Amino acid sequence: MENEFSGKIVVVAGGSGGIGRAIAAAFAAEGAQTVLTAHANQAAASDLGVGDVALRPDVYVADLRQEEGCKSVFDFVSQRYGRCDILVNAAGATRAGAFLSQSSEDWQDGFALKFFGCVALCRLFWPLLKAANGHVVNIIGGAARTPDFGFLVGGSVNAAMHNFTKGLSGLGKIDGVNVNAILPGLIETPRVEQLFSQRAAASGLSVEEVRAAQIAKDGIVRIGQPEDVAGLALFLCSERARHIQGTAIAVDGGGTSGVY
Repeated sequence: MENEFSGKIVVVAGGSGGIGRAIAAAFAAEGAQTVLTAHANQAAASDLGVGDVALRPDVYVADLRQEEGCKSVFDFVSQRYGRCDILVNAAGATRAGAFLSQSSEDWQDGFALKFFGCVALCRLFWPLLKAANGHVVNIIGGAARTPDFGFLVGGSVNAAMHNFTKGLSGLGKIDGVNVNAILPGLIETPRVEQLFSQRAAASGLSVEEVRAAQIAKDGIVRIGQPEDVAGLALFLCSERARHIQGTAIAVDGGGTSGVY
């Protein structure tokens, strides 16, 4: 894939940390110009370190929970570059917790950022992606396939994104845009540590006990790294993967049970 992404414009929603940041760094290392969205309190994360090279993306501050925030990201990219080759939707941090104690706000916030933000960005950027024969990669999560009563908000949002991705890929076949999803399992990020803390608070266990139980439940050798997901995102957006359309690939060390 050497130089394949040179000069390409890659928009990463939720690119200031965790999986999104690793994906942005991977594309930047391949020569792409990356545009990252971030909340105001994350805007300082403006450099992507790859080896000894500091790669500087554009960091755009926006609240993707709001349609206006998504529109402002699109306006920035279209006015600055006039194109978008790749859109990666990695924003959103849905909460774990006991169902009876989770508020309506938890549900509304989960859908607002991760699901509706993804939908709005796909709709806004679609004409540019169509013109570029581009790619959409939605970072969802294994809970899309495996319901968990301790993660009902996240599982419901992920399932909605999974269905949306598959449906959008049908339009992608017509318009020449590849649309796929990645379903990360346990990935070593601050987000996962936050989920462990939320599960611990809901269950009365310690964070260490929750972490050990989850690893044992999944039967995995190790918790994944953000770079494990980034490598797949690069491949899915390469010409070698052009015939992969409308699929969702797990990056979970084999933790997802079942054949689907």
